[in-house]
Amino acid sequence: MSGPEIFVIVIVVLLLFGAEKLPEIARSFGKGMRDFKKATDDIRREIETSTNEIKKDFTEVTNTITKDVTDISDNITRDVNEVADNIKKDVNEVADEIKSDVNEATDNIKKDVEDATRDTSYEYTD
Repeated sequence: MSGPEIFVIVIVVLLLFGAEKLPEIARSFGKGMRDFKKATDDIRREIETSTNEIKKDFTEVTNTITKDVTDISDNITRDVNEVADNIKKDVNEVADEIKSDVNEATDNIKKDVEDATRDTSYEYTD
């Protein structure tokens, strides 16, 4: 509202209620505004309290979910590492067996070649 509008309202109130009633009306209006502000503050405080409780609940749920996910992730990582270690162990065992078999076959071939070389050298010297 602008200044002239407020002035017109004050003149109308003076004409309707008179100068003697104006202080009483102003007090009633002030008390009403004070009560309205108090009620507004109470509502705001109640909403803040409720939202704080909701925020607290959300934080607790979030923390619980985060902990559960972390625990599951740790368990999966541990299981994957265990399986990987077992696979590495099995692969190393198989590789060692293959190396052993190859070395044995190589030694047998060398021995057979040496034997064959010895047998042919005796045949030519006779």
